[in-house]
Amino acid sequence: DEAGRVVPRGVAGELCTRGYSVMLGYWGDRERTAEAIDSAGWMHTGDLATIDGAGCGNIVGRIKDTVIRGGENIYPREIEDVLNLHPAVAECSVVGRPHPEWGEEVVAFVVARDGNTPAPGELDQLCLDNIARFKRPKDYKFVEALPKNNYGKILKTELRKLL
Repeated sequence: DEAGRVVPRGVAGELCTRGYSVMLGYWGDRERTAEAIDSAGWMHTGDLATIDGAGCGNIVGRIKDTVIRGGENIYPREIEDVLNLHPAVAECSVVGRPHPEWGEEVVAFVVARDGNTPAPGELDQLCLDNIARFKRPKDYKFVEALPKNNYGKILKTELRKLL
């Protein structure tokens, strides 16, 4: 957790690792090294993960991408996994948008499959059937393509700029 304590199984916490195969630090950058590797030698990856009952790990998102709405942590990947169940969704990405009362609200950027844009009401119902109500996107932005880097990773920073 944020205080460095081990979280219970099933609860999301930052994935940390240490050992001989972990980097020693960033070349010539002590500040970034201090941010990434704590005094006990644990490297903080910035990934959020859970451990299930069998002891298997599951990455659920990135700390920087977590949407905080009314004090609740919302992990975009959970919502993306649900939206991707819709047959008319080719791909999607979820980000937080500032909200004056709640801190942030969920916005989903959606690429339609074969030009068949799903109705926002259908996507809302899919979310309501599969995740907690407060995690449901408050807005859907339909786009031709999601911005990606050279490795195919979706650039959420670019999506936030579109808001």
